[in-house]
Amino acid sequence: MARLPWFPVAIAGDSMQPALRDGEWWLARRTRRVAPGDMVVIDHPEYSGLLAVKRVVRRDDAGWWVEGDNPDRSRDSRHFGAIPDSRIVGKVVVRYRPLAHRYRNRG
Repeated sequence: MARLPWFPVAIAGDSMQPALRDGEWWLARRTRRVAPGDMVVIDHPEYSGLLAVKRVVRRDDAGWWVEGDNPDRSRDSRHFGAIPDSRIVGKVVVRYRPLAHRYRNRG
């Protein structure tokens, strides 16, 4: 059975604040084609089975350098170095929960 190209991402923690907040849900697209500035889902190199969201900073000979937007609360390439393409799971694309606009009863 083929894997779907899109998958949900639940944000847990504050390593990507202010861009992503704890409790938000985002959609990510499976791809390894990323560029600096993209927010990506990675297979964390230090914690087996953990997926994490980080921002791509640059590409070098060792792979992709990724960092959290909140450096004091993030385990990222500053700790484990660059990651290979094989650890890129997808690119975070759009928030779907909570909704950006709340609807109120105006009656």
